[in-house]
Amino acid sequence: MFDFTSAKKRLDEVIRPTHLIYSEYFSDLASNNVYIKPENMQKTGSFKIRGAYNKLSKLDDHSKEVGIITASAGNHAQGVAYSANKLGINSTICMPEQTPMIKVDGTLKYGANVVLYGENFDACKDHAIKLAEENGYTFIPPFDDLDVIEGQGTIGLEIIDELEYVDYVIVPVGGGGLIAGVAKCIKQISPLIKVIGVEPYSARSMQESVKKGKIIKLEGVDTIADGTAVAEVGSYTYDIAKDYVDDWITVTDEEILMAFINLMEKHKLVAEPSGALSLAALNKLNFYNKNVVSIISGGNIDMSFISQLINRGLYETGRITRINVEVPNIPGKLQSLLADIAYTKANVISIDHDSLKEASRFKNINVEITLETNGQDHVKKIHDVIAKKGYIIH
Repeated sequence: MFDFTSAKKRLDEVIRPTHLIYSEYFSDLASNNVYIKPENMQKTGSFKIRGAYNKLSKLDDHSKEVGIITASAGNHAQGVAYSANKLGINSTICMPEQTPMIKVDGTLKYGANVVLYGENFDACKDHAIKLAEENGYTFIPPFDDLDVIEGQGTIGLEIIDELEYVDYVIVPVGGGGLIAGVAKCIKQISPLIKVIGVEPYSARSMQESVKKGKIIKLEGVDTIADGTAVAEVGSYTYDIAKDYVDDWITVTDEEILMAFINLMEKHKLVAEPSGALSLAALNKLNFYNKNVVSIISGGNIDMSFISQLINRGLYETGRITRINVEVPNIPGKLQSLLADIAYTKANVISIDHDSLKEASRFKNINVEITLETNGQDHVKKIHDVIAKKGYIIH
């Protein structure tokens, strides 16, 4: 059913090599030998180009002549648009009306016809299928398609070819196309290699489906990893995953956030939150001293969202902290407080105070200070120093 070697030959003419990167930092964190498979460095910014190009290159001449259509607001859209452009196929990409313009522009630059429709993905997908029926277009599914799965699975071939001894491969899971392909490919070549799927806790649709023995639809998904926020997995992907995936891990948004921050800081690599799932799972492994490959599935992320994630991550780690201190409303007291903070070697980013605001019967004023610090231990030291000086900290 799957010929991953032939798929790899088709893809070699368009994909960018994403060689494994040994990570000393994540290896120490996980007590294993961790290698990163950086598909965030792939053309179009994610692994999705693999399945899209494999699918489109196998279409018959009539389908290529009539054109193709898909529905996506993310990586699949760009993968299909790029592949269609490369193969000379007219493509239409349906995207929800609220899709950020940066994603729309990213798809348009590959020559696709973009149709904005509907308030959400389901409405958009239904419209795309309707247009396909009306115009004879071939609909390209984002994950639940055998040719798409075959294309994604070529990642498994590359991992085995590059690393002589592989014990575990950790894979982000959304609709299941990536893990179905990788797991099927790896097990065909080396059944002893273990494959682990990782989902956000609030979007664990594949894990719940496997656990219950049938495809289930989550009532709602809410995660910063929007690329894997899938309420219902595919039937093909489910059938393969339940038979070939060895274990499942769920991670919280906070764990995803820290993986994103650490990858950026330690390796200078930018992943979208969904792409960092496999790194977020590393501290939940129950084995040691094994060769582990973590697939970074994509890196398409808005600059504004990067800024939000960095700021939130800095607060989570204590690298930035905000304290509210009650200071006597007497000239010179604020200066004394700042001198005490300076003693701790913290850097003041901003100060907000207003002596005209009502506070503690006008005897004191509330001062909100944002500080750059060196971590949670440093934050504790700042609190201890201020408290010993008699200030009230809120």
